[in-house]
Amino acid sequence: MKSPGYGKMTGRYDDDCVATREILSLIGDKWSVMVIVNLGEGPVRFSDLKRAIEGISQRMLTLTLRNLERDGLLTRTVHPTTPPSVDYALTKLGRTLLEPVSVLAMWAQQHRPEMERAREAFARSARAK
Repeated sequence: MKSPGYGKMTGRYDDDCVATREILSLIGDKWSVMVIVNLGEGPVRFSDLKRAIEGISQRMLTLTLRNLERDGLLTRTVHPTTPPSVDYALTKLGRTLLEPVSVLAMWAQQHRPEMERAREAFARSARAK
């Protein structure tokens, strides 16, 4: 994005950049995207999320869920059972992320082969120098 006003940052432009950077930082990590997608069809228990998201550690899942809850994107509901069970669900705000995250995921799947070819060509070029 190019800033208006001959390269000088305006207050509004600066605020827009901060907001964009913050949300991309949050959803830009692979775990948040996977959690959001897995909660897209309704509430899911912690253990089911852990099983559904290949490679995520219990600690990383806990941190990711806390961050998404902190930002108002999901809710955590503790059920008074023995042992206690916990469900996570997207909030209304969190559900608004489903479409853009899905579009980004589709873009990545569609363009991955092209990007892999570009990486291979770059690596060949770098080795040739």
